[in-house]
Amino acid sequence: MRGAFRRLVSFLRDNKAVLIVCRLKSVMLLEVRALQTEIFSHIDLELEASECVALTGPSGSGKTVLLRALADLDPNQGDVFLEGVSRQRFSPSIWRLKVAMVPAEPAWWGLRVRDHFPKDEVISMQLLGLPEKALDWEVARCSSGERQRLAILRALVRKPSVLLLDEPTANLDGSNRERVETLIASFRHAGGGVIWVTHDEVQAERVAQRRLQLEAGMLRETKKSAA
Repeated sequence: MRGAFRRLVSFLRDNKAVLIVCRLKSVMLLEVRALQTEIFSHIDLELEASECVALTGPSGSGKTVLLRALADLDPNQGDVFLEGVSRQRFSPSIWRLKVAMVPAEPAWWGLRVRDHFPKDEVISMQLLGLPEKALDWEVARCSSGERQRLAILRALVRKPSVLLLDEPTANLDGSNRERVETLIASFRHAGGGVIWVTHDEVQAERVAQRRLQLEAGMLRETKKSAA
């Protein structure tokens, strides 16, 4: 064995060979190539597992449109991959479970909160400062802030890979904003990816590892955060 090793070393030295160590590129959690909608014509985006990206930009720049395109809720073109698998390989309903969007104004179709959660699923309302009896509330009696928090829980219990959040704390006070940020951080630390639309520069610095700005149909990275 030693003789073989010495011959190999001699061969490399004599032939001036160069060893190249190739690091395999890890598969991105979410990869977007040449995404097009009526507002923008070419968006490229990558999101790693356990990463939160803050998405900023002027009002009307298309941040919500971008999230809806990623969730395949509106017409769009381009290549989108989840862990290397093309979006075209998923049914629309399965894709939207795995790449889940929580809009700024969530939709509610049932009478009670419980109607919007999977049956027999254990839901910890206290994670977001809500009483356990909130499951039996009528949706109509919930404030906008309560609906926002419930919509986040509704998305999380379905175990998505990626969360698309459209200003999820806009209607929350400080303590409830902190609860949401803590819960989303836990999701991220468990391997989930997050794209978080916010107009709050301080929040973006706090929750995200990178910041992207969408303006005039162009998406560019503006800053790496310390989070």
